[in-house]
Amino acid sequence: MKNLSLKLDDDIFQETEELIFKLEKSRNRYVNEALAYYNKIQKRKFLEKVLAVESKLVSMESMQVLSEFEQIEDGEG
Repeated sequence: MKNLSLKLDDDIFQETEELIFKLEKSRNRYVNEALAYYNKIQKRKFLEKVLAVESKLVSMESMQVLSEFEQIEDGEG
């Protein structure tokens, strides 16, 4: 396990302290769970961007193939 030192805005710290008291969790556990959750969200956002770029590339390639098929059909007609 790694040690981490960080600075929090006062309002975020106070809100966190209130929540961990109500949830009966340690600050360490709460921060670990929060970061794990945030990491999942960021990974999904990154994957969405990658898939959007790849989808666009596939779409452009598909349109090119369709155009080539239409040229073949026009030549045979």
